Amino acid sequence: MEYFFDPQQLRRWSPWQTIPGRSTSAIGVSSWGPNRLDIFGRGSRNELIHNWWDGRRWNNWEDLGGTLTSAPAAVSWGPNRIDVVGRGTDNAMWHKWWDGRRWSEWESLGGVLTSSPTICSWASNRLDCFVRGTDNALWHKWWDGSRWSDWESLGGNLTSAPAAVSWGPNRIDVFSRGRNNNLFHIWWDGRRWSNWENLGGSLTSAPGASSRRANQIDVFARGTFNNLMHRQWNGRNWTNWMNLGGNLTSAPSSASWGPERIDVFAQGRNNSILHRFFRG
Repeated sequence: MEYFFDPQQLRRWSPWQTIPGRSTSAIGVSSWGPNRLDIFGRGSRNELIHNWWDGRRWNNWEDLGGTLTSAPAAVSWGPNRIDVVGRGTDNAMWHKWWDGRRWSEWESLGGVLTSSPTICSWASNRLDCFVRGTDNALWHKWWDGSRWSDWESLGGNLTSAPAAVSWGPNRIDVFSRGRNNNLFHIWWDGRRWSNWENLGGSLTSAPGASSRRANQIDVFARGTFNNLMHRQWNGRNWTNWMNLGGNLTSAPSSASWGPERIDVFAQGRNNSILHRFFRG
């Protein structure tokens, strides 16, 4: 696979950093405001653990309980709101949220998951969750502000967990690794789901995705040398893959808290937590 090298763009990426703490899974990340990041992992007892960047420093890890059998995923649909999902010991999807004052108890949202879930939001009080099912298809469940839908199948033949992102109202883009370790993509345009498209690559993990502005998507995955790979939809076309280095032992995750900011996290050696960010 050929990589695209842009020295000017590479200079806008920070060096790799190691965040204090350990996670036994890939990292979930969300942002509910400028210069705010909330990261989630699985602890040594399979519990959900949480840390946050408050604009000045990383805080201490907190134990949010539960028993996870996957990496967690997180999203924010408004200031001081966070929703987290993970797979439980019964292979169902479990959900926990922060309402600005306290963390809820865990609730089961059912399903039979064969991957970590992913979650995104395109409006206030709207959540869309995606998982790989027992048939390796993509399955979708959403919260419309008053109730959870039933699960629906969106087809496909996934060989990894999915990643989902929204860059505007009633828009969702979902990515996964498919046959031949290629990146596959499906999207909702407000009226219907597209067909799956093959975006190539040679992925050794599930992808991660985030959006900095309308009609722009940044997709990340682990490459054949355990490096971080990056591909971007710039509103007109997909760029080639860029090699961002590193030595990842999990799928990456990403979030954006501004039009020229991307933060990427992954598990490193010895369950360490790696972080690299883009600044425009």
